[in-house]
Amino acid sequence: MSDSTDHHQPSHAPAPSPTRRDVSDLFSGGRIVAIPRRTARREQLLVHLAETLFAVDRDYTEPEVNDALRTVHEDCSALRRYLITSGLLTRTRDGRAYRRSTTTR
Repeated sequence: MSDSTDHHQPSHAPAPSPTRRDVSDLFSGGRIVAIPRRTARREQLLVHLAETLFAVDRDYTEPEVNDALRTVHEDCSALRRYLITSGLLTRTRDGRAYRRSTTTR
């Protein structure tokens, strides 16, 4: 007796994890439409930016950070501040070097 129907396979894809919500709706043409006002949603965007724009074991100058952020939004200084205050990017005391945090969320 051969049953070709597998009853253990879900008929739809699993729902995305609430901690890793997709941020694609915040982008249009590869650019951020608006920086979210809600802290939790903004944090999701910042995690995405840190993971996609900055390598873990590399130092960046402020102009390099600005250039990377400008690829997705004109207000690079606001995004840079948010990344620093959220702990996703660290900055040396003299402000010469930035680095992506190695802590995972």
